[in-house]
Amino acid sequence: MRRFAGTTPGVIAVVVVVSVVLCLLAGFTGANQMSGKSARRDVALQHTEPLAFAAQRLYVALSAADAAAATAFLAVGIEAPAVRQQYQQSLADAAVALADATAGASDEQTRQIVARIAADLPAYTGLVETARANNRQGFPVGSSYLSAASEVMQKSLLPNAERLTADRFAAVREDQRAIAKLPLLTITLIVLVLLTCAVGSWILLRRTNRLANLGVLAAAGAAALALLWVIAATGLAGNSLDTGPSGASKRFETLAKARISAQQARTDETLQLITRGDIAAGEDSYNRHATDLRGQLGAVVGPDSVAVQQLTKWSAGHKAQIEAYQSANYPAALAQAIGNTPDSSATQFAALDRSLNDNLAQARRDLRGGLETAGNALVLSPFGTLVLLVLAAAAVVTGVWPRLKEFL
Repeated sequence: MRRFAGTTPGVIAVVVVVSVVLCLLAGFTGANQMSGKSARRDVALQHTEPLAFAAQRLYVALSAADAAAATAFLAVGIEAPAVRQQYQQSLADAAVALADATAGASDEQTRQIVARIAADLPAYTGLVETARANNRQGFPVGSSYLSAASEVMQKSLLPNAERLTADRFAAVREDQRAIAKLPLLTITLIVLVLLTCAVGSWILLRRTNRLANLGVLAAAGAAALALLWVIAATGLAGNSLDTGPSGASKRFETLAKARISAQQARTDETLQLITRGDIAAGEDSYNRHATDLRGQLGAVVGPDSVAVQQLTKWSAGHKAQIEAYQSANYPAALAQAIGNTPDSSATQFAALDRSLNDNLAQARRDLRGGLETAGNALVLSPFGTLVLLVLAAAAVVTGVWPRLKEFL
């Protein structure tokens, strides 16, 4: 074997074997990596992104339930049926969103979050019902029960929902990075195929005095085409995802955080009136969440957008509420907080939340559209890469075999 390998036919045979093995290895590796990207796109579209959307819905539903419970408590006498229905609907939405956001999840952190929410939600609803019963009978202790319920919400339920939301959006970003990342192993193997073709051509020139071998040239052309296909398909997929600071993914995540900030500020606004005491801490929390909300909106929808204008109107209504409260006009502050007039805080917040929801839905459509476009860019790349490199292997054998026969 050593003697044969040192002869011209032996050297040519080694060139053929190495070239064919590298072509097939690069072909199957490329097909595997590119099909993996397509599969990851399917996972993001069918699993990861819907879970992220459900997670932010869970947070919003829980926060809306807390705000509705506070609104019902602040109402004089028996709360309006619409307020009670809003509270119950928010709890039902939270239960559905929790099931959707954790579907198929098996990691330890998610199980812990689900266990904590499942344990705390009945405790929260029990405290709310106790507060409601006491409030209907005119017992002052009702406010203590509602404060305890809100503490469960603010210190356990919402932080766990926020952790779940952050985890789900991190999973979306990870899927996008995996789709847009260049398949370096495939690229390396194809480059080795091209180098092998170049070295093989030089060996054939030295051994056979032929300037070019059409089979080796065809193999190099097929490998180069496969390399361009892999890079172009991955690049198009990455550009479709638009993962930059102003891309659909970032807008989707930022708007979800903005809606969460709005719900947090609304909860602060209503809880201020329940304690009927010093509201400095609640006002600081409201201002912090409102500032976060304004910054988040400015980053994704611009300072002149409808949502920002509605936030300005809501802030003005909140200022009127605080002024009435600080001037000891509690009925006016209460009417401003939960009334149904066009300039009340409740009306302005409802308009802001609808606008945020509309913007979030549009960002989600853009994100899913980008994922679908990325899948279209990748759809033929596994098969095309494999076919081109198998053809390259066949071209090497077809082109070099006549030269090898000359020595046999």
